[in-house]
Amino acid sequence: MKKIFLFLLLILSCSQVVPYAKIGNLIIPLEIAEDNSKGLMFRESLEGGMLFVFNEEKPAYFWMKNTKLPLDIFFLDKNSKIVDFKENFQPCINDSCEIYTSLPAKYAIEVNAGFIKGKNLKIGDFVEIKTQKSS
Repeated sequence: MKKIFLFLLLILSCSQVVPYAKIGNLIIPLEIAEDNSKGLMFRESLEGGMLFVFNEEKPAYFWMKNTKLPLDIFFLDKNSKIVDFKENFQPCINDSCEIYTSLPAKYAIEVNAGFIKGKNLKIGDFVEIKTQKSS
């Protein structure tokens, strides 16, 4: 019995929860930002999107210091509705980078530049943040 329990524990520990955003029929695989102040700094690419979760719903401040790829960012309120977005935010390699201040938001999702326009996202769209198990 103990061997079966340890085997099941090993299998469960090998599977991970994978977050994604769903907007209508559109699915966006997500990474969760481990450090809201670093996000995609120094990254060469982004597959899907990066989710930022804030402690409370308030204006969020984003800049592109040491970010290597242009991004779109959409901001969600506590009810997961898009309340604001910044399109085609360009990389910045010096110290005088543009800072974007969003409307009050509980979440932000960074995606590759052109995504918002290409997928026709709009203020008020509902975004479900979900998880699924993967092994």
